[in-house]
Amino acid sequence: MAANAIIYKVELQVTDLDRHYYASHALTLAQHPSETETRLLVRLLAFALHADERLEFGRGLSDEDEPALWRRDYTGDILQWIELGQPDESRLRKASGRAAQVVVVGYGGQAADAWWKRNAPALARLRNLTVMELDDAAVAAATTFLERGMRVTAMIQDGELQLMDAERSISMRPRMRMVDGVVLAD
Repeated sequence: MAANAIIYKVELQVTDLDRHYYASHALTLAQHPSETETRLLVRLLAFALHADERLEFGRGLSDEDEPALWRRDYTGDILQWIELGQPDESRLRKASGRAAQVVVVGYGGQAADAWWKRNAPALARLRNLTVMELDDAAVAAATTFLERGMRVTAMIQDGELQLMDAERSISMRPRMRMVDGVVLAD
């Protein structure tokens, strides 16, 4: 954790009807000094979308050998490697060799579109890669949830994520660009 990191304590209740996963997670998110609130929120959304008792935050920005999130089995083997934004294709290729599944949770609107168009042909060779993209307007609206101590519920049903707290609710449907190496039609 960076010396000047801002700490967020999150009580996240996940109700994932698509995967039949229901759990509460007490999370501590450390916002690296160079990390934006948007990226911090996307980390939380990525956690909600892939929640598991073994999913944990990596050092990401602080350590190039770790992803933003990952899930390892009891032997230390990497089951899931989750990157955010528009990672370098070579980084994804390396992650693909280390993990059973690699996921990119993209955001950033036009920059994400340009990244996808530039990298899609090379990424299609990675058979264990899934690429999804979050809508910029929905992510921007969801940043209003960020507080140093927060309680939020994430409900996932039919591919749609609804994020709720005591006062607000926002829905978003991640755009699936690739699933397990298969490029989907836009």
